[in-house]
Amino acid sequence: MVIRNAMRVDLTGPGEEGMSYLERSPALSRVSDYRTGNRGDGAGEVSRGHSSPTGRRAESSNARSRGLDSMSVEQQKGTTHHGGRGDGGTETPPHGQQQALTAFDSPRALTNHWMEQVCDPQNLVRAYRRVRANKGKPGVDGMTVHELADWLRNNHEALTASLLEGTYWPLPVRGAQFRKPDGGQRQLGIPVVVDRLVQQAMRQVLNPIWDPTFSNSSYGFRPGRDAHMALEQARKYVAQEGREMVVDLDLEKFFDRVNHDILMSRVARRIGDKRLLRIIRRYLQADMMQDGVCVTRDEGTPQGGPLSPLLANLLLDDLDQELERRGHRFCRYADDCNIYVQSLTAGQRVMESVTRVSGRETPAAR
Repeated sequence: MVIRNAMRVDLTGPGEEGMSYLERSPALSRVSDYRTGNRGDGAGEVSRGHSSPTGRRAESSNARSRGLDSMSVEQQKGTTHHGGRGDGGTETPPHGQQQALTAFDSPRALTNHWMEQVCDPQNLVRAYRRVRANKGKPGVDGMTVHELADWLRNNHEALTASLLEGTYWPLPVRGAQFRKPDGGQRQLGIPVVVDRLVQQAMRQVLNPIWDPTFSNSSYGFRPGRDAHMALEQARKYVAQEGREMVVDLDLEKFFDRVNHDILMSRVARRIGDKRLLRIIRRYLQADMMQDGVCVTRDEGTPQGGPLSPLLANLLLDDLDQELERRGHRFCRYADDCNIYVQSLTAGQRVMESVTRVSGRETPAAR
């Protein structure tokens, strides 16, 4: 986190941008059996194992590193107070109140029948068209988006049944890394095509309910919002309000270090359908296949699936609420957040308070 003069900032915005193995199925060579339904175990489960009621995640013998979370547990738990907005606060609707009504009091928000909406034929058709339009590379099973239509003709009834019964299990994601412009590495987790279809169908049901409760100062991975809108709002803070100092907050490796239990507690506030909750957790815990090794994951929500950005925004909404409660002017795009203040002294004060919330030592201002 650093403080910088907004008048010197280059306002070039960022670009817009799975079934875990059963204990008796440890090898990747069995993936082809899951796709064809030839599991050989006589269980009569849905092809690709999506309806296995007894499936458990295989334990990996690989050592698992547990890095410090970019957001502390305390921050992710969102122990914030939804008090009144301070003077000069971000101009948004009464966010905390709106979210409370939507997430806790609305029967629709806590319905126990969301999976029926996910499996609605029209919703699945929309999801298929989106996945096909997005293209993307195959996952660990090698199936391409062009092969998905044929697979669905033979398996859509079994797939739907496994989702409605709560027995659907995603395959491992395919790990991949690409170099970021700043020289770092970003970890991707690419789900298989069928899992991308299911995630997209879930997102189409969840996003219209959740997105209106998010902060107006959040611009990343949201319908009708983009980096250009964030830049325009930032320009107004600087040019019209004289907020020329910026506290630049970057939650390092946020996507790789999300605490699953904390994230699921946020999801459970808004979802009453236990089938959907189970499947979301299975996606979070799906093993990752990278460089020929299948590694069990206990944290993070790797980018690459349609559901990951929505879950990230849900968790980061706690940060947005806290910044709004303190009356800050800010713009957040995914895990990058700029807070705009009017003086260096104010910037140092904000930087110290925000780093205390995130559980980090305060870096030197520059």
